Amino acid sequence: QALELQRPIDKRVYKGTQPTCHDFQQFTAGAETLALLVGFSAGQVQYLDLAKKDSAGRLFNEERLIDKSKVTLVKWLPDTERLFLASHASGHLYLYDSEQPCGATSPQYTLVTQGEGFRVFSCKSKTPRNPLLKWAVGSGPLNEFAFSPDGRSLACVSQDGVLRVFHFSSMLLQGMMRSYFGGLLCVCWSPDGRYVVTGGEDDLVTVWSFAEGRVVARGHGHKSWVNAVAFDPFTPPPPPPPDGQGDGQGDTPEDPPSVTYRFGSAGQDTQFCLWDLTEDVLDPRPPPPRARPAAAAPGDPPPSVPGLPRSLSRSNSLPQPGGGPQISPRVPPVLSAGRFATLTLRDPRGIPEKEHKRYHSLGNISRGGGSAEKAPPGGGPGGSRGSLDMGKVLGTALCPRLHEVPLLEPLVCKKIAQERLTVLLFLEDCIVTACQEGLICTWARPG
Repeated sequence: QALELQRPIDKRVYKGTQPTCHDFQQFTAGAETLALLVGFSAGQVQYLDLAKKDSAGRLFNEERLIDKSKVTLVKWLPDTERLFLASHASGHLYLYDSEQPCGATSPQYTLVTQGEGFRVFSCKSKTPRNPLLKWAVGSGPLNEFAFSPDGRSLACVSQDGVLRVFHFSSMLLQGMMRSYFGGLLCVCWSPDGRYVVTGGEDDLVTVWSFAEGRVVARGHGHKSWVNAVAFDPFTPPPPPPPDGQGDGQGDTPEDPPSVTYRFGSAGQDTQFCLWDLTEDVLDPRPPPPRARPAAAAPGDPPPSVPGLPRSLSRSNSLPQPGGGPQISPRVPPVLSAGRFATLTLRDPRGIPEKEHKRYHSLGNISRGGGSAEKAPPGGGPGGSRGSLDMGKVLGTALCPRLHEVPLLEPLVCKKIAQERLTVLLFLEDCIVTACQEGLICTWARPG
């Protein structure tokens, strides 16, 4: 209730270490138990039961013998009572049993399996102890992970700019994708588990098809790193076509394509963006043949076009030099703005774009051409790291060039904070965001 917002249910003050992430146990939550995991900047994980007021909780990795780096995310395994995962800035992911101890010595490990950019170890011990498993994923910090809706697959994004999707129980790699530049910071699944969306230091959101193992689209609307992405599970399903009209012919501006998915993104540029994934992007017809400019070197981004802002074009498709056809002619220029009457759509004549001084933005990178060699201030990988070196993967299915996939524009793009946005959540009656300033805000849905 609104009157109770001033009095927290529970309040704890920590000294010497800061809470960095948390997760409630939704599977067992009730009047008798409300289990909460809290991860910390020094590597520990605390278990609390807020329904039991006198509970002091349990501390995992208390002596930091398992991992000394910051906990980047903690998550209960779907539909389980005791198991949870904790990822760290070391690039390691640990499986814990909340009922087992951690042991008084550093754990010893045995290699279970390994593959492209990952290794999985089990803990050698005569008696049960944590961690049960240890995953070494990519290079650099493991920034976020997310379970698929059916709980079978695990998507991980790392500072090396790679999305890796694993079949969780068999620990086998199911698919990979690399960012255009820099690390990937956030990841989420579509409600039906068919698509994965990532955001990161290339200022882009990327839509990856789990079934097809390919990048479906990229979205450009942010001017700095994308910190959070989330699907809207309450988007109504598209209506069936009227009789006689579902002939598969092209959509016209008067008959826009039906919205299949909707997701949001929040960034360090303090902007919230809302994106629509429509059928024409997800199931494209073959694009018309187009002439390739001979002057461009392999891997170069499209040259700048006179009259466009320094960052990428605000239109859905980038015009090609020499007046050639657009990248994605199947994305209609008219978006269905009817249901968004309460939110202003993006206006190119509005506030002038301000460059984010502390962070690279794609506009700066595009002019240099050699984006893979420029590491972001966050400590991203350089141009020569492992088999996923940008020089080898750019233009392949792992990382198609910018002009090789449809470039989406956000339906809504709004500055909603004074400090960088860190959390995004879709609820049935509102949208929740949180920012670095410490403000948690609820927003009315557009329309």
